[in-house]
Amino acid sequence: MAPFGRRQQAPRLAPELDDTALGRVLRGIASSRGPGPQELAIAQVEQLLRDSRDDWDRRCHRVTVLAGTAPALARAWRARRPHDPDALILHAWSELPTDPWASAATFRSAADARPGDPTPWVGMLAALRLLARPSAELTPVWRQIGARAAWHREAHLQILGYLSPEEQGSQAALRDFLDDVVAAMPHGVPAACVPLAAAVRQYQRELDSGGTQALGAGRYWSQPHVARLLDQALDRWPRPGHPRHAATVADLGLLAYALSRAVRTKDAAAVFAVTGGLVTAWPWGHDGDPVERYAYWSRR
Repeated sequence: MAPFGRRQQAPRLAPELDDTALGRVLRGIASSRGPGPQELAIAQVEQLLRDSRDDWDRRCHRVTVLAGTAPALARAWRARRPHDPDALILHAWSELPTDPWASAATFRSAADARPGDPTPWVGMLAALRLLARPSAELTPVWRQIGARAAWHREAHLQILGYLSPEEQGSQAALRDFLDDVVAAMPHGVPAACVPLAAAVRQYQRELDSGGTQALGAGRYWSQPHVARLLDQALDRWPRPGHPRHAATVADLGLLAYALSRAVRTKDAAAVFAVTGGLVTAWPWGHDGDPVERYAYWSRR
């Protein structure tokens, strides 16, 4: 993990964020060709996931990044080790965009193989969301996650998407969910980004709506409850003592985005300084190339 206060680097998309061990494995996968190198790459992935131990957010981060960048390796690993929980999870996540039904079944097998791991349950949640299944089917999966990792970042973001008006929810359902989250959330947990993520999504929703609502979107950040949300995140997140989880840099980028759109230039600059130039596709890609948009706002 890179420390706070690092020198700012040129903006770049890096799916591993600042997980240097994951970055090394990704580079190894990219250079592997043929059966021998592939076997080595599989061994490296296996060790990487094993090293995550019970850091569930980091484990999930590594699985999702590997699944998105190395689906062929995920298939090969499962073919070699059809009952290995990690091989099952990685293959299921790699199939998620194309065959969520099959993924859900594989996630169930992975959950049976390693009962204490919330990761396959988070994958099942993602599969049910993609399938637009009724909330009654998501509720027991959500409870299984809560019993293993109550403040799992990815799980909360999946529910946030599911409850959005664009998917299976509504503004009222979102408010109820966020009220419950904020009321119970301890300080410094991996899901701390959820209220701010919801605010950014609402801002982008208003921008996309067109008409007078889009014209007035700039005033969104001056609303007292939204401004207070920014103040709280700014006070807690960019600090050396703040608890760090796998996607901390992504959360800092989200905060930098929000502060930039709120025209809090000085505050945004302080947050940009601790992101190391690492860019995520969302939220930066909402209105253009994410690296270009990040570079533009970080220079203001």
